[in-house]
Amino acid sequence: MYSVYSYCLLAGLLLAACQHPNAQTAPAQAGKSTAIKPVIITEPVAHDTDDPAIWVNPVDPAKSLVIGTDKDADGALYVFDLQGKIVPGKVVHNLNRPNNVDLVYGLSLKGTHTDVAVVTERGTSRIRTFRLPDMKPLDSQPLDVFVGEEKRLPMGIALYKRPSDGVVFAIVGRKEGPAQGYLWQYRLDDDGKGLIKATVVRKFGTWSGKKEIESIAVDAELGYVYYSDEGVGVRKYYADPERGDAELALFAKTGFAEDHEGISIYKTGPTTGYLLVSDQGANQFHVFRREGEPGKPNEHQLVKIVPVAAQVSDGSEVTNVPLGKAFPKGLFVAMSDDRTFHYYRWEDIAGKELK
Repeated sequence: MYSVYSYCLLAGLLLAACQHPNAQTAPAQAGKSTAIKPVIITEPVAHDTDDPAIWVNPVDPAKSLVIGTDKDADGALYVFDLQGKIVPGKVVHNLNRPNNVDLVYGLSLKGTHTDVAVVTERGTSRIRTFRLPDMKPLDSQPLDVFVGEEKRLPMGIALYKRPSDGVVFAIVGRKEGPAQGYLWQYRLDDDGKGLIKATVVRKFGTWSGKKEIESIAVDAELGYVYYSDEGVGVRKYYADPERGDAELALFAKTGFAEDHEGISIYKTGPTTGYLLVSDQGANQFHVFRREGEPGKPNEHQLVKIVPVAAQVSDGSEVTNVPLGKAFPKGLFVAMSDDRTFHYYRWEDIAGKELK
């Protein structure tokens, strides 16, 4: 869709020239000596960063945005530019413990294709919806989740736009739940007035009971949903509710220092790429092949471990779209526990081992 920018030896100079003076620059020596350093560290939020999403501007990718949650009872949904600066007038305040955020392109609302961000609001047991890029609310009514359940506190969310018909779904996880049916899947539709309504279509997913399930990621093109069963591994299911609820894989079971957290998907082709999973306790990401092994699409072997400067990273996101001269092969964003988000060039994460 977008032209590929060639990598330039002057990228560092160009980045320095465009970086906003109020955004924090990456320290010369941050974290481990071998850790990959970010090229940008965002301005801090008020309380506690948790999860990012990346909105790619369809007209000018260099003007794309990063949306991130500030997880607090006095929480907010922040919008940053690619220089790490908070965008004035776009921060959504008065959210009660907003946890995870995801976005989808082209949801049909009143006949208009609309880009939408959806965030879980743990303090109210709801999901909240906002139009991108102006962050206008799109809720037709309180979008309560896990209605009728004793344990209702939403945490993770991933959006899935089914390629066959363009129907959009939200897959939502929670702080605690049953051993089976831990995640609920909602269909998002126009309520007839250009706003969004949510309807439950599926309850699925195994939970070990060991810790919790927060991070969820969807590979829309291949039709899979992945989620981190913290302290156990990453579970894989079909994203389309019509394809059934059988678990396809449980991988990433060993080598993690503590919790399995953020999952993001970098695509190198229609069916190829990498799954990046946060090893939160070790400040690093484990990388697995998106397509699995030859002839075994549900067998995901470890390819590489990437140490990063981001500390105790929970949520993360990645895009393969070139975002101007600063991120010519795409952008990887990771939350850090100092109230910031870190921006990395994909080629720095990939090194010599990954495409």
